[in-house]
Amino acid sequence: MTLAELLPSLGCAVADRLDPAEWPPGTRIGRDGELEFAGVPVTQLAARFGTPAYLLDEAYVRHQARAYRDVLPEAEIAFAGKALCTKSVLRWVAEEGLSLDTCSGGEIAVARAAGFPADRILLHGNVKTPEDLKTALGYGVGRIVLDSLDEIEQLGTLAHGRQEVLIRVVPDVDGGTHAAITTGTEGQKFGFSLLPRVTDNLDRAVAAVLAQPSLRLTGLHCHIGSQVSRVDAYELAARRMVRALVHVRETYGLELTHLDLGGGHAVDFDLHGYTRRLRVALSYECSVHDFPVPRLTIEPGRAIVARAGITLYRVCAVKRGSRTFVAVDGGMSDNPRPALYGARYTARLANRGSRAERQSMVVVGRHCESGDILAKDVPLPADIHAGDLLAVPGTGAYHHALASNYNQVGRPPLVGVRDGVASLLVRRETEEDLLARDLG
Repeated sequence: MTLAELLPSLGCAVADRLDPAEWPPGTRIGRDGELEFAGVPVTQLAARFGTPAYLLDEAYVRHQARAYRDVLPEAEIAFAGKALCTKSVLRWVAEEGLSLDTCSGGEIAVARAAGFPADRILLHGNVKTPEDLKTALGYGVGRIVLDSLDEIEQLGTLAHGRQEVLIRVVPDVDGGTHAAITTGTEGQKFGFSLLPRVTDNLDRAVAAVLAQPSLRLTGLHCHIGSQVSRVDAYELAARRMVRALVHVRETYGLELTHLDLGGGHAVDFDLHGYTRRLRVALSYECSVHDFPVPRLTIEPGRAIVARAGITLYRVCAVKRGSRTFVAVDGGMSDNPRPALYGARYTARLANRGSRAERQSMVVVGRHCESGDILAKDVPLPADIHAGDLLAVPGTGAYHHALASNYNQVGRPPLVGVRDGVASLLVRRETEEDLLARDLG
């Protein structure tokens, strides 16, 4: 008897095996086919916290943070807070020795509430409001990454003393990802060009910073995109950024000591290959130009938290016609990424095992949009029905962060689970929360 023939007779099926590339290591299937997350059956989590709910494996978040620290001990690892910015998560990464990359005054406020050390915080983004800058200066963040000439002037006026700054540069490197999350090529809204024919280029930015006595320029920054898996793209960006550092030295007599290569690493990123090729590229370029190897910062976000999270849904209806639709109690308000970027997800029956034949189905949400699709072409058991639980893996990054109140649906809770113990990190949003801001 083959394995495929044997498993159904044991009450499970080939499809019940968990792909380690999608699910966190602490996830397993119990004897009755029920999914267990970090030591807790998901039926217990659903009963206690309701659905939909974001579940996050704390141990795996910490494991990923340590993996970056271990492989690149000479570099500063700054967690990209935009991926998942909550007090608990920021405490975890702070305890693992990471720095923090923020994009707004609101993210800095969360970091401050979590007690994140200010000197290990960076602020950047293509638009920083005066309020963002004041919040950063008020907390004393270590570095601010400058993205426009207007911003340089505004920060120079607001800052007192000598605020450390970096200039964001466009290295003109294509990370080979979706157009909506490509940020390192010419013609983007981010950073200063390296091309002399472009008006707002690196030379003008350096001159503008040096004209501000309250600013201290210490390095350059770049970011080539999100969900980037090509290590050679980062290698090319590193080479071009070293040449930019050399250009600044030759033009202004200023030897910058800091290079921030951004993040955007895909979930399946080859961290060891990246580390090896990055070191070679930096060493070679610096040797050729007789330039000291700069202090390095990288900013992983998704690669640390994405696989640590799953989302738990309750099936509300199953519609069988020319296609089978499995409708759940969440949707694009808790995961807009399929609609925004065409992101693909899978799903599995989570509360029980099933010997039923697997059929291709579409998991859809509750919102009044034809594009409210969470997962297409998912093999689910034919006997799936209302009341079942579905689990969607890989939802730790940019799900809680991008969630909305579309159709006035409250955002789900975020539940941290570690070693069989679950705790509420962010509570479910209620109707009272939705009405509290409506003063009409």
